[in-house]
Amino acid sequence: MATNVIIMGACGRMGKMLVDLAQADENYKLIGVVDKPERLAQGGFSGDVAQGSLEEVLAVQSGAVIIDFTAPEASIGHATLAAAHGASMVIGTTGFTEAQKEVLQGLAVKTPLFWAPNMSVGVNVLLKVLPELVRLLGESYDMEMVELHHNRKKDSPSGTALRLGECLAEARGWQLGEVMNAHREGIIGERPHKEIGIQTVRGGDVVGVHTMYFMGPGERIEVTHQAHSRETFAQGALRAARWLSGQKAERLYSMPDIF
Repeated sequence: MATNVIIMGACGRMGKMLVDLAQADENYKLIGVVDKPERLAQGGFSGDVAQGSLEEVLAVQSGAVIIDFTAPEASIGHATLAAAHGASMVIGTTGFTEAQKEVLQGLAVKTPLFWAPNMSVGVNVLLKVLPELVRLLGESYDMEMVELHHNRKKDSPSGTALRLGECLAEARGWQLGEVMNAHREGIIGERPHKEIGIQTVRGGDVVGVHTMYFMGPGERIEVTHQAHSRETFAQGALRAARWLSGQKAERLYSMPDIF
């Protein structure tokens, strides 16, 4: 049975990718696209399926999974509407504050919600194996990260970098917010042992590169994940939508729940 999906920001880069993939796969049925009316017209969308607001779509459609890669405030608003209409929602937006994450967690007990800062299989496998690497290397290895993205990305560090950083910190029994250093300049003194540096590079059309460094006595290990296309994130979001359509409202789901 096909999973009904509604794509937010359908005329954006990720939105277009999601629309194309959903239309090409018989496992999905595209029943709604949402964007600014002028963008929808330029994109060739028309009829009841194309609306300027999620509320307009939900007024005539039910039993669908909303997929949202927009912006934090917009995603919170869309999730609130989803809860009011009993619709499920997959969120790939990054840059949420802790307060906004708490709002999502509260809404997730009312309607099935899924949020992941990175939908790729590779990144989520890394989240499984990195704690073991940290444990085996031991306390004498310093941990750092560099993340590289396109010049239009608005949040820094990336949501993926923060999640990977949390994973590394948790493996040491640390809280990332207490040990992260995202900016170094001037005479900063020796690097503290209890620190994880996450540095940001922006430029061009780079989809996403995250490199983690484990630096110990006389050696260095580098672990890099490179996303070559947004398709890997879009495919992950569609996979999440199909999985979420069979779930009950309970808590804020994420990629490890699918695995």
